Amino acid sequence: MLDGKKRADIIQGQLVDIVLKKDQRSGNLTRGHVARILTNSSHHPHGIKVMLKEENQVGRVQVILDK
Repeated sequence: MLDGKKRADIIQGQLVDIVLKKDQRSGNLTRGHVARILTNSSHHPHGIKVMLKEENQVGRVQVILDK
């Protein structure tokens, strides 16, 4: 499993676990498929920011579940 800190590892439609802004303190993860990649830089230490297809939720990728 990849940790989601490199933009090149993430593709649209991929199943990922993200942490939403409201869940950053608790660390609760939300699972969904990537609709859009929002971070422009090639690397981010807290995870690449994405929007999920499910309910258009936005958060940072913590775990990439499929390749």
